[in-house]
Amino acid sequence: MNPDSIRRRNMLAMGAGALLNPGTAAAQAVGVKAGDLPDLTVKEVKVYVVDPGQPGTAVTNAGYARIAAVVTNSGLEGNYTLARRYWHPNWSNEGWLDFAKRTLVGRSVLDLPALTSQYEPPKRRLGQSSYASAIDACLWDILGKAVGLPIYRILGAYRNRVMAYASSQHHKTVEEFVNEVRQCKADGFKAYKIHPPSMPDGGSDLKLDLEVCKAVRAAAGDDFILLMDPVGVYTREQAMIVGRLLEKLNYVAFEDPIPTTDIEGLVQLCQALDIPVHIGEFLFSPYNYADYIRRGAMDVVRFITDNVGGITGGMKIARLAECFGMECAPHNWGETFDHAVHFHCELAMPNNVWFEMTVPQGVGDRPYIKDRIRIAKDGYVDAPVKPGLGYEIDRAVLDRLTKSIER
Repeated sequence: MNPDSIRRRNMLAMGAGALLNPGTAAAQAVGVKAGDLPDLTVKEVKVYVVDPGQPGTAVTNAGYARIAAVVTNSGLEGNYTLARRYWHPNWSNEGWLDFAKRTLVGRSVLDLPALTSQYEPPKRRLGQSSYASAIDACLWDILGKAVGLPIYRILGAYRNRVMAYASSQHHKTVEEFVNEVRQCKADGFKAYKIHPPSMPDGGSDLKLDLEVCKAVRAAAGDDFILLMDPVGVYTREQAMIVGRLLEKLNYVAFEDPIPTTDIEGLVQLCQALDIPVHIGEFLFSPYNYADYIRRGAMDVVRFITDNVGGITGGMKIARLAECFGMECAPHNWGETFDHAVHFHCELAMPNNVWFEMTVPQGVGDRPYIKDRIRIAKDGYVDAPVKPGLGYEIDRAVLDRLTKSIER
């Protein structure tokens, strides 16, 4: 048998096993039995309310960031950011602490699949719990720390670095995009994604967007890789106009051209356009993906771990896409932990190409996290080497910036 085929089969088996029994997979990764791991019974759940320590940070209305903490009897602590995002209820973590205490205290981290699964019909019909992702990330963080490995090594490492594309802010002028793509190219990025100008009403200026696409291509050069993400604001007709232009300009991705709820429109776009249509960022359960794939309403599969039950849900979606021969391109956005959870998925899946790097680089840094995520000179992002999520909290700084602890 071809060695590459054997390696691929082994990676798939290890990855599937990690999702079914993460504790056993973690123990096997370091050659011990699950019973030899530290006591992973959850003793306490709490939330650090933190002064973010830098201007312009997206925080709660009270002006503070909130960091989830799950603590075991052995003293291991898993962490993840509790972020407010859009207005959709599945993006809210209000009430997370009470839910997590009811769910976790007295249970073992080894029970991870049962603690976050939404497969039971009463849960599945309502979509994924918005609380599950932070729980899932904290528990994976603990498992990695328990065995001294970064999470992707437990999931089944497929690679140790991923090529990055620079992911723009929603600038206001053509000139801002042109200047940024030139800077990104100079910094070593091999690709750049446009988030076009957002109008005061949340919509778009189609003419301006077309000008941005053309100007960025002219500035970047013919061989530079370009992607486009209007975040679902176009009508079907507008999306077709933009998509045709992107094809002429040799862009490689058209992400969320219309609202994800318009599945018939997405089917039409995928059939009519040659440029791959990336969809999934606004799906709120792993169980919603099958119909989009079956009907041809996406060419490339995306997910946000916060929407689909965390790393566990994200990897289920990645495996589903792989079984259909489809690329999976997880979302990356926000601060360090937001990037980290998706990065571990990307490192463990064979059907991923990109790491989405928010630019300017460093905008997601936090003073209470020691490690920084940056591209290497060749445009790749190297895997973390520290255990768990891989980006270590500076406890002295966190203690100094913590205004209160919710218990």
